[in-house]
Amino acid sequence: MASAREDPILERYFKGHKAAITSVDFNPNCKQLATASWDTFLMLWSLKPHTRAYRYVGHKDVVTSVQFSPQGNLLASASRDRTVRLWVPDRRGKSSEFKAHTAPVRSVDFSADGQLLATASEDKSIKIWNMYRQRFLYSLYRHTHWVRCAKFSPDGRLIVSCSEDKTIKIWDTASKQCVNNFSDSVGFANFVDFSPNGTCIASAGSDHTVKIWDIRVNKLLQHYQVHSCGVNCLSFHPLGNSLVTASSDGTLKILDLLEGRLIYTLQGHTGPVFTVTFSKDGELFTSGGADAQVLLWRTNFNQLHCKDLNKRNLKRLHFESSPHLLDIYPRSPHPHQEKKEIIEINPKLEVMDLQSSSPPVVDVFSFDSTTTMDSSGQAAPEKGEDISSYFLNPSLIPDYPSTTVKKKAEDVSDLPFDSQRSVPLAVTDALEHIMEQLNVLTQTVSILEQRLTLTEDKLKGCLENQQKLFNVIQRS
Repeated sequence: MASAREDPILERYFKGHKAAITSVDFNPNCKQLATASWDTFLMLWSLKPHTRAYRYVGHKDVVTSVQFSPQGNLLASASRDRTVRLWVPDRRGKSSEFKAHTAPVRSVDFSADGQLLATASEDKSIKIWNMYRQRFLYSLYRHTHWVRCAKFSPDGRLIVSCSEDKTIKIWDTASKQCVNNFSDSVGFANFVDFSPNGTCIASAGSDHTVKIWDIRVNKLLQHYQVHSCGVNCLSFHPLGNSLVTASSDGTLKILDLLEGRLIYTLQGHTGPVFTVTFSKDGELFTSGGADAQVLLWRTNFNQLHCKDLNKRNLKRLHFESSPHLLDIYPRSPHPHQEKKEIIEINPKLEVMDLQSSSPPVVDVFSFDSTTTMDSSGQAAPEKGEDISSYFLNPSLIPDYPSTTVKKKAEDVSDLPFDSQRSVPLAVTDALEHIMEQLNVLTQTVSILEQRLTLTEDKLKGCLENQQKLFNVIQRS
């Protein structure tokens, strides 16, 4: 083993959730951590010691996925209550609710520029949303079973998705078509993601395997069988040369992708581990599982400076960039074989004075702005349209004079919440209900009109046939 490499260590663990942890994500500033849980709550943790945590209340069922926007000013969450929410990650916790899926939503993912959000659902669809206008854009349909995960490529041109139909599909965001398909006859992928340079995808399999595919040549490059149970999640180190996996066997494994071997087995959780992710600078990674604990690990190997990483991957964000050496993984496929120098780390045995973090928790109850999708596939106006400025991505705001933008933001934020609504909340809810009923009536009338048209066409055909028959009888 190279002398420059040091072993990862468990630094802290966070306690606050009452049930299994389903998803974790670092704020891009590497100062906050967001977690989702079976207890229906999101929690926002500060990595600074002795700082209060925030528990966001809004979802009505298990929260399945959470992710920060690239700028860190928004937090997206998915839930089994069939909704997606956008939160402002502060002590007020304002949120916007998206309703379009007809079954539990399994994952959320922002594009690298923060303009789009992809959501994957058990209704067999992937839906794409515009974050600037908070509008539904389009759906991707080709999977024949529940879609478990959907992720954007680093340049935003592709989306990769995995489903319980045992396929992994690559989608082109410009044509909105499926352009590639990987099938597996044994199990399905629980999780899938692009490598940092966008040339490869990795899948975490229910059949206990981790697979690395090169999407340029459609070749399986690496195939690891290092877990004894299903693999639930994985995360690439930002450098792209290592990978951490989380499994129902209760362990985390770190794989060296350049050497094609397992280098670390990490034990710290009691029971299945459902989620794991690296921080954006690669110095930390965090994991969560059935024991309702969030563990924070320090990487200690392959550390890098965020500026260097951005410079290295900058060319991959341009459409016509050609492959370069850093894109290339080992040229020939090779399955993982057991080798020496695999290190097992069990912090419960080695670390006696581990710093725990059970900070005071503040419950944050959100007010809602709801985006739904009407029968034409377009997003209907929200009842809280006037609060949409809270969710505008600063990098996406049109180039107004800076004083104008600042003044508008101050005009809204300085007003009391009640005065931000033009009508009382109860009246708004009643009007929304009426609008929903009118929408149902409109659809019903439309269906009746179609049926009436079909009936008229059939009647016209019958009369024409009767006339022809009458003419034939007259001639005879």
